[in-house]
Amino acid sequence: MTGFAPPPSDARLDRGSLLEGVELVIFDFDGVIADSEVISLATLQEALVAFGIDLSAEDVRRAFLGTSLARIEAYVAETGAGRTSQGFAETWQSSLFDRFRAELAPVPQLPTLLEQLSARGIRYCIASSGTFERLGVALSALNLTGQFESIFSSEQVARGKPAPDLFLFAARELGVPPESCLVIEDSPYGIRAAKAANMRCAGFVGGTHLHEIAEEHGDLLRQQGADIVVASLDAILAKDLS
Repeated sequence: MTGFAPPPSDARLDRGSLLEGVELVIFDFDGVIADSEVISLATLQEALVAFGIDLSAEDVRRAFLGTSLARIEAYVAETGAGRTSQGFAETWQSSLFDRFRAELAPVPQLPTLLEQLSARGIRYCIASSGTFERLGVALSALNLTGQFESIFSSEQVARGKPAPDLFLFAARELGVPPESCLVIEDSPYGIRAAKAANMRCAGFVGGTHLHEIAEEHGDLLRQQGADIVVASLDAILAKDLS
């Protein structure tokens, strides 16, 4: 985890200047575009139990929110009863994808935000810890396939969040300097990755999975370096967020 510390708090932006100079908005996916984390964390907890790891819902959220499948599999191999992660991805994703297809909904205000970004000439993309398979299933369930110019996955880089690799890769592929990017993230790992990439970052606490702990989680995101914390996506567009 070392090497990816956020900048000091006095480096944070004034809320009113959030979109000033931004050429690219990089969206995390789960909990920011798709209101998916309740489903994801619940099915993950069940899959972990099947592999001999009995964690509370709170422990699962704290340990794995915003992390990659590879990271979770490594934990299962180190901690599980069988000391192997063979079959874990299939066990978890079978249940997860079924529930995505039946239940998944977008985060409110997403269409409005995307329309307004396009109207302002600001590009946007997805950079997620999720696999391309997971992203494809979720985007199809949300009827958003083709909505985003580019989609990036942690499968494309050597190090996932909290390393800056994925965000830097996305910016480089789209030809935008890091300092002209805004990341929208709901996880501490994602915030740390964005700040390590020298990008401004909005911490998002509007997902269903954070409704009861939004204030506490917002404080955590600020501690990790979030420039601002917002409870709704339309707040990104507000002229005065003070």
